[in-house]
Amino acid sequence: MATKTKDVNLALQGGGSHGAFTWGVLDRLLEDGRLTFSGISGTSAGAINAVLFADGMMKGGSDGARQALHDFWYKLSMAGHWSPAKRGLLDKLTGNWSFNKSLGLRFNQLLTQVLSPYQLNPLNINPLKNLLKSSVDFDQVRCCSTTKLFISATNVETGRVKVFDHQELTVDMVMASCCLPMVFQAVEIDGIPYWDGGYMGNPVLFPFFESTHCRDIIVVQINPIERKGTPKTTQEITDRITEIGFNSSLLKDLRSVEFVSRLIKRGVLSDEDYRDNHIHIIGNQDELIPLGVSSKMNVEWKFLKHLRDIGRETAECWLEENFKHIGKKSTVDLAAMFNGTPSKD
Repeated sequence: MATKTKDVNLALQGGGSHGAFTWGVLDRLLEDGRLTFSGISGTSAGAINAVLFADGMMKGGSDGARQALHDFWYKLSMAGHWSPAKRGLLDKLTGNWSFNKSLGLRFNQLLTQVLSPYQLNPLNINPLKNLLKSSVDFDQVRCCSTTKLFISATNVETGRVKVFDHQELTVDMVMASCCLPMVFQAVEIDGIPYWDGGYMGNPVLFPFFESTHCRDIIVVQINPIERKGTPKTTQEITDRITEIGFNSSLLKDLRSVEFVSRLIKRGVLSDEDYRDNHIHIIGNQDELIPLGVSSKMNVEWKFLKHLRDIGRETAECWLEENFKHIGKKSTVDLAAMFNGTPSKD
């Protein structure tokens, strides 16, 4: 007897090449076949994974989505051969995936401290845009009827999050979601400049509350909420500030979900007027944190496959332990997450 499928929403964080971890998670969820996907919210690398997922599903179902994800990440690694930021020989021999000792990356960081993208790249050349255009049929994505997409970017002028849905989605909207302002010129859409969605929504959850009927939200987490120890070097401080900033909007959304859920359980709010959402998180900070923030620039195929495999294994363990809870309850203790005390693990 076939197992009944369960419907979920997916929230995909951004995080550079660590988005290959999300690729692995999606690959395993699709291979498993017991989940259907009502909506996907994605930011930056999460936005890219979201549109690849939708385009692949339209072309060939689950197998098509898995193939689309694989093909894009492989092409990205091939394009990365031309990047000046590379690991040194010692790092390769010792299995260190970070770019902390990369002279190319250090030189680029020095340049971006004194020159803006408008000076360094006045023609606004972005190979990622061409790769995305060749990998995704946006006409297909706009016609996707089975899964709703919500892609986040930050409005530079207002500082507010802008959510693009799949019915209007273009390659520029996805590029806006990926636009790190020290690396790329702002992406203008209808005369409005946008930066990376991670500043205000990494990713956003609120579209699920209004646009889907599904209570279950699976957050695929890339950026660590906790990182033990005090950052002391300039690079460590900068990296931790970035992590905190890129998690702040998600934590705010999760706190709102927990607050509403608590009021519903107390009878203060009616469950007829408010939805008690079930939150799930698929992440593997034990594996991702040691890789270092600079490894998010590493697009070596060997590294991307390593991240994919971690994602697959993490999703496999999560499904085995938590699939039975989908549709019934949250599998993460949000109240404990917000008590302000780091875990003892």
